[in-house]
Amino acid sequence: MALVHLWLPVLGLLLFGGWASVGTEEGGAGSIPPPTIAGLHCVNCSHLTLKVEFSTSVVEHEYIVTFNGYFTARARGHFIGSALQSSEAVDWRIVPRDNPASDYPSDFEVVQIRQAPQQSLLTLQEHPYIKRVTPQRKVFRSLKFTDSADTAPAPPCNDTRWTQKWQSSRPLRRTSLSLGSGFWHATGRHSSRRLLRAIPRHVAQILQADVLWQMGHTGSGVKVAVFDTGLSEKHPHFKNVKERTNWTNEKTLDDGLGHGTFVAGVIASMRECQGFAPDSELHIFRVFTNNQVSYTSWFLDAFNYAILKKIDVLNLSIGGPDFMDHPFVDKVWELTANRVIMVSAIGNDGPLYGTLNNPADQMDVIGVGGIDFEDNIARFSSRGMTTWELPGGYGRVKPDIVTYGSGVRGSGMKEGCRSLSGTSVASPVVAGAVTLLASTVPNRELVNPASMKQALIASARRLPGVNMFEQGHGKLDLLRAYQILNSYRPQASLSPSYIDLTECPYMWPYCSQPIYYGGMPTIVNVTILNGMGVTGRIVDKPIWQPYLPQNGDHIDVAVSYSPVLWPWAGYLAVSISVAKKAASWEGIAQGHVMVTVASPAENDSTVGGELTSTIKLPVKVKIVPTPPRSKRVLWDQYHNLRYPPGYFPRDNLRMKNDPLDWNGDHIHTNFRDMYQHLRSMGYFVEVLGAPLTCFDASQYGTLLMVDSEEEYFPEEISKLRRDIDNGLSLIVFSDWYNTSVMRKVKFYDENTRQWWMPDTGGANVPALNDLISVWGMAFSDGLYEGDFTMADHDMYYASGCSIARFPEDGIVIAQTLKDQGLEVLKQETAVVDSVPILGLYQTPLEGGGRIALYGDSNCIDDSHRQKDCFWLLDALLQFTAYSMTPPSLSHSKNRVAPPTGAGHPLPVRLEGNHLYRYSKVLEAYLGDPKPRPLPACPHLSWAKPLPLNETAPSNLWKHQKLLSVDLDKVALPNFRADRPQVRPLSPGESGAWDIPGGIMPGRYNQDVGQTIPVFAFLGAMVVLAFFVVQLTKVKSKPKRRKPRVKRPLFLQQPQQTHAGKTPTV
Repeated sequence: MALVHLWLPVLGLLLFGGWASVGTEEGGAGSIPPPTIAGLHCVNCSHLTLKVEFSTSVVEHEYIVTFNGYFTARARGHFIGSALQSSEAVDWRIVPRDNPASDYPSDFEVVQIRQAPQQSLLTLQEHPYIKRVTPQRKVFRSLKFTDSADTAPAPPCNDTRWTQKWQSSRPLRRTSLSLGSGFWHATGRHSSRRLLRAIPRHVAQILQADVLWQMGHTGSGVKVAVFDTGLSEKHPHFKNVKERTNWTNEKTLDDGLGHGTFVAGVIASMRECQGFAPDSELHIFRVFTNNQVSYTSWFLDAFNYAILKKIDVLNLSIGGPDFMDHPFVDKVWELTANRVIMVSAIGNDGPLYGTLNNPADQMDVIGVGGIDFEDNIARFSSRGMTTWELPGGYGRVKPDIVTYGSGVRGSGMKEGCRSLSGTSVASPVVAGAVTLLASTVPNRELVNPASMKQALIASARRLPGVNMFEQGHGKLDLLRAYQILNSYRPQASLSPSYIDLTECPYMWPYCSQPIYYGGMPTIVNVTILNGMGVTGRIVDKPIWQPYLPQNGDHIDVAVSYSPVLWPWAGYLAVSISVAKKAASWEGIAQGHVMVTVASPAENDSTVGGELTSTIKLPVKVKIVPTPPRSKRVLWDQYHNLRYPPGYFPRDNLRMKNDPLDWNGDHIHTNFRDMYQHLRSMGYFVEVLGAPLTCFDASQYGTLLMVDSEEEYFPEEISKLRRDIDNGLSLIVFSDWYNTSVMRKVKFYDENTRQWWMPDTGGANVPALNDLISVWGMAFSDGLYEGDFTMADHDMYYASGCSIARFPEDGIVIAQTLKDQGLEVLKQETAVVDSVPILGLYQTPLEGGGRIALYGDSNCIDDSHRQKDCFWLLDALLQFTAYSMTPPSLSHSKNRVAPPTGAGHPLPVRLEGNHLYRYSKVLEAYLGDPKPRPLPACPHLSWAKPLPLNETAPSNLWKHQKLLSVDLDKVALPNFRADRPQVRPLSPGESGAWDIPGGIMPGRYNQDVGQTIPVFAFLGAMVVLAFFVVQLTKVKSKPKRRKPRVKRPLFLQQPQQTHAGKTPTV
């Protein structure tokens, strides 16, 4: 029994000591040395925010010359020399690039031209072997820790202080997408109760990577590349760093910042904060210096080297708004065409819609958004849709997938763990998962960028109450993706896999408004993923098959598609309209589109053969009778321009840190709240992506023009005048336009190597004045801002213009505002009384329409809105649609006499502007731009229906199964239930695996506090065995033990007398 007393304390020590070690390693920040970033010690990282700041500058006289193929350095030099020989360039040289890729053929060269650069560029571009000439770009990135509790509040946006600092047109180009924060960031409701019982777990364990580890899959044989800030040589968390390369001008491979180490740790750390694939081959590409500087040429060289090294997975935690950034985008296409699975962060510009970053917005790249550990979409995570299809089409679904990106733990710069937030954290989570998944597939030839994306999106868990432009296909599910990949056969699939205009909220905005006869066709842009090969085609034409029992013949469908699917993807644009016979019908209509994709067979035994895959795209819509004209609002999308390609400034000049108008100006991006409000008020909103000559004005009550930057065709101006005479009404929300201010906000553009000025202001006021001049109306070039009250509503005027001219029988409202133009130009403050900002006018013809003008659009724009004016939009629509003038406006004390414009010249177009370069209306003509010929209106070729007399599926989402794999019937193989804890590396201990076979130890149970470390468990088993043995012995000899146990003291002497009969134990 002495052993029993000895084992009980040992058991308690094992059990409680094991628990203490769990709490210390996982939750005890004090046990881990605080990480250091750029020499700044982080004492309590859980309460700090990592602030990311960026700026760009130009590399003087340097250009990137891209060739049509890969050539040796000698051949490249010969091509450039022969091209420049005939030009005036006498002072030029090829900039040497000393990096691991310099010994291999390349498809670009960096050239420095100091004399006659413009002529030299034209000469270079004419060479038959030269594809493109672009500038060399330089990016500065800075990461700073700020204490969120002590951060001083930001000054109000209408503060009168003004600084002269204006950023380049590419302030967000290729920037890091990390935020940094405490572990439980944005945890949602009742987070304090959850925090009491929560022990931070590693993200790989939360996603159940240890199930695959126990099956023997740890990333072995997969090459994963991390493009970031480098990695220390002897970091204790990594066992298989295959290669570290430096692409910067610094002579070091180490990470001086910590971001690259963190990303690598999420992917492949073997200890403490475990990564997904510890046995993967880690290739570290150091593309940022310790001062956070990088160049386009560094990325291009590093990308080429990744192709040479046959990298399988590449994580890119950077992004920017420029989806026309060549040659960067071209090189991303080339990477994926070479079977490199690229995973990229979607951006940290949420919660605004239309803020996707490139290259994550590309079809061949896996774009990753972020969620917190409560499965809420992280506020910082960028939202879709893609904007490069606008204005003629509609954006695609992005992100592709979401995963944990808030408060994720990863490797510290030298040792220990730290927590960061941002989509650059979510990106390596998916990259690590992809690396682990790739190692589970016996036939690696089946793994390619398309098949991996197919598996991820088909297995994703949909988040309830979240639409597809926020979550993509849902939350990463590692085990379901494993099941799909191990049953995979090459095929094509669609993203999204079905179109259901009745399913809310997931199919927002499609589900937010039913369709009806006479409306603009609803366009759904679907991505075709081709897992059969890098290139493919659509066989014949897509087929439309309506279900007759489900009224499929009540809708018409037109389909356009990519002529070639490359690389690994293409598009399928489906336009849906209501047939004439359903003009007064209400109900649900269903059908499906059949598409057959073919790809060249890669198997040598089938030379010349093709692989084919037939896909079915179910379509389900809700049809209602055509609404009355007064309830129909037409949004003019055609005349909105944005960055890229040109410099189109923000409408609010206070937002100097975000000067670009790059969110698409669409009712489903930065005007989303306005759209939602109009729908709640019963209006039907449609989008016009063509000239004003292409719509039937008799169908609509109001044409809504907001923040228009484009010019107008003469035919458009004439048609609009006729339409308004016939009853169409017009609402215009303008913005600032002042040529002096436009010159003030110029910048040195990196693409053209010259000073740029905005080609328009917030809106193209001269073009708008041409449009409304026939009614005696015009906007001025005044620039005003300020707070005021209108009709008992608080308002803020943010960099708006005033009304310069208005008919004398109209209603004009004026306010007292600050002259922001004077403040920008001379840093002086002045208050101006009676600034006309709102005008309402009834045209004189009988049955004619009404016109309403307002000088600022920021109050309905989600980008930088401070105080919304949706009430004003309601009042204007009451006026235009029903001829009801709100008394609060007609009898307002701020009503003034309409301005005549006498003595005040109207705004003129900026001399020397380059709007024609990006305009759909203008073209260059002898130095003086003129309108192009009016384009033909879009004509849809409606597919011939092939009706089906059968019942349509009722649940389109669950009906669609990739590969016909029923996940409910696919079971995971058995694996050991014991999941030992990974202990931290002791000082001086080897970094090799301590467990035979190289299997990654397991995770903590999902219910934290239910798992006992294996050594405590074994100790308990030993103690239990000891007790069993002791009890067995006691029960087997009860009579011998009883006299000894109960013998009283007074009987000791008699026992001594009969000592020979004493039993021996």
